[in-house]
Amino acid sequence: MSSPVIVWLRRDLRLSDQPAIAEAAGKGPVIPVYILDDETLKHRVMGGASRWWLHHSLASLDATLREKGSCLILRRGKCEDVLPRLVEETGACEVHALRHYEPWWRNAEKAVGKAVTLCLHHGNYLAPPGSVTTGSGSPYKIYTPFWRALNERMPPSEPQRRPQKMEAPDSWPKSDDLGHWNLLPTKPDWAGGLRDMWEPGEEGAKKRLRTFKDEAARYESQRNLPAVEGTSMLSPHLHFGEVSPSQAWHAVSSKGGTVSTFLGELGWRDYAQNVILQFPDYGSKSARDNFESFPWRSGKAAQDDLKAWQQGRTGYPIVDAGMRQLWHTGWMHNRVRMIAASFLIKHLLIDWREGEQWFWDTLVDADYASNSVNWQWTAGSGVDSNMFVRIMAPLTQSEKFNAAAYIREWVPELANLPDGEIHDPSPVCRPKDYPDRRIEHRAARERALAAWDEAKGE
Repeated sequence: MSSPVIVWLRRDLRLSDQPAIAEAAGKGPVIPVYILDDETLKHRVMGGASRWWLHHSLASLDATLREKGSCLILRRGKCEDVLPRLVEETGACEVHALRHYEPWWRNAEKAVGKAVTLCLHHGNYLAPPGSVTTGSGSPYKIYTPFWRALNERMPPSEPQRRPQKMEAPDSWPKSDDLGHWNLLPTKPDWAGGLRDMWEPGEEGAKKRLRTFKDEAARYESQRNLPAVEGTSMLSPHLHFGEVSPSQAWHAVSSKGGTVSTFLGELGWRDYAQNVILQFPDYGSKSARDNFESFPWRSGKAAQDDLKAWQQGRTGYPIVDAGMRQLWHTGWMHNRVRMIAASFLIKHLLIDWREGEQWFWDTLVDADYASNSVNWQWTAGSGVDSNMFVRIMAPLTQSEKFNAAAYIREWVPELANLPDGEIHDPSPVCRPKDYPDRRIEHRAARERALAAWDEAKGE
């Protein structure tokens, strides 16, 4: 029997359209490996919601592999230490993996590549990050020309089928017990809403994609309506690599209507990776210099406001509905994410990094590139971003996008209010158990604009 080949899995937990697995399966016995490496991630260790998802995604992948006579080997530790030991244990000739672009994974790939024969493949994005450049060969910083150039290279290659069989090694190396990793919450078990809403794993991703295919043509008209859930809800499956962007593209691109808007969102995902490739610290450092001296609020009052925002107790129904949906399900509707983020930054004048960190811990689709790019876009601090002075009016947004049913679902204190009151309850109709607004919109706007003038030195 030929020497086994290790497949190093990270955010690519699928068998279909997985180039590292396809290549390894053609070379000999395959040993699929997932390493829980909190040491390499350091302050970017996965948050609680992501760890819940990871547990179930790994269990699903292992079950699928066992159907093929294979299994998933689990190890814990630093990848650059664990993989060389595993190569020595198994006599593996090579390690295959999909390339990742977060700064910690790029560093880990370099370190692993010095110790073993590491073969990296592209497969998590429409085009390899860094490959879409201007005529002069420079990377794009602005989304619109980036998307135009990327779209000219589309469609992506047809998705590969999963291997028909995966040869097993003569003997399997020892594996950790997934349950011993304690990825699931127990004291307390806060994941009931996640279990009700999601099915992590490749099969769950396929079901979600099949459901979305029927709605993809109406994407533009429905994606901004929180009560309709008109978005694809594929983001956590894409983040964990349970479905490839190529699979998503080819599944819906022929549906007509406004599906091109959804394809542009896949392009935004590629764009975000392009940004962190240029600016590895984008999740912690504002791209525009004047934001480094921005007068963000601090102290007890600001901390109280931050806590109220996290708990969905701001007194703004659309914001509170979104924050409670996030806590209960690990996900928030895209339009409401923008409203809630803008509210934290511009109404409460709290540093965008506080919001980015909260989303990192509570989102099942917490993606370093997308999360940091989206927060900096909202703050106005990004290389391509909304202007700070464009301040969303949450009460107006709520009514504009017909969020009444959405608010009733997530803010039950307001469930009995009529549509005319629920977006902005008057003092007469406001239930006693629902909080007053943390700040009035006009006062918040004036304070935010004054802070912006101060940051500019005016």
